[in-house]
Amino acid sequence: MALVPCQVLRVAILLSYCSILCNYKAIEMPSHQTYGGSWKFLTFIDLVIQAVFFGICVLTDLSSLLTRGSGSQEQERQLKKLISLRDWMLAVLAFPVGIFVVAVFWIIYAYDREMIYPKLLDNFIPGWLNHGMHTTVLPFILIEMRTSHHAYPSRSSGLAAICTFSVGYILWVCWVHQVTGMWVYPFLEHIGPGARILFFGSTTILMNFLYLLGEVLNSYIWDTQRSMEEEKEKPKLE
Repeated sequence: MALVPCQVLRVAILLSYCSILCNYKAIEMPSHQTYGGSWKFLTFIDLVIQAVFFGICVLTDLSSLLTRGSGSQEQERQLKKLISLRDWMLAVLAFPVGIFVVAVFWIIYAYDREMIYPKLLDNFIPGWLNHGMHTTVLPFILIEMRTSHHAYPSRSSGLAAICTFSVGYILWVCWVHQVTGMWVYPFLEHIGPGARILFFGSTTILMNFLYLLGEVLNSYIWDTQRSMEEEKEKPKLE
């Protein structure tokens, strides 16, 4: 029942997300005290998604270790359910939402940081925590994709799920504006209704594209891995 490096790595990533979440929640920022609290920010929602996902990964690893050699069909069934949940979460939430947060944040930040992450926030959020929320998500999810094969759901159901998440979050942002009179993200204050509709539509399309990118990347990684293993087997067969 020895742990392999990728299993230890998942535990380390899970602990890092728990640390980031605890440190973020401990910060007393005015925006955390207003309607919706931290839950109105996609960055925070993404951190919760990533923490839950890696928690399921660790639980799956532990279940796999305990099930190995037990011969229990019930344990095997429970393990398969966990693996299915893990794979679904990576495909539909962890990969597309995580990559979206990293890409969109740093693109807008590079253009004009005041539109997405005003300099005032530097007084509340240390640099390492900012990178924990908006940078390390990318390598962590790519490492997970590289170390474990994930079975994607059917394309139609996967795209329907990510669309539901995207539209749900957009409606939540609009509802927060309806209640408070302020937009969650500063740049939404400076564009007209038409531009907002275009932006929201574009983000939904981007989420769908990132879902498809994850599907293609997952297939490429594991098809390449399978080809390499087959090449290694050829000399033995000859």
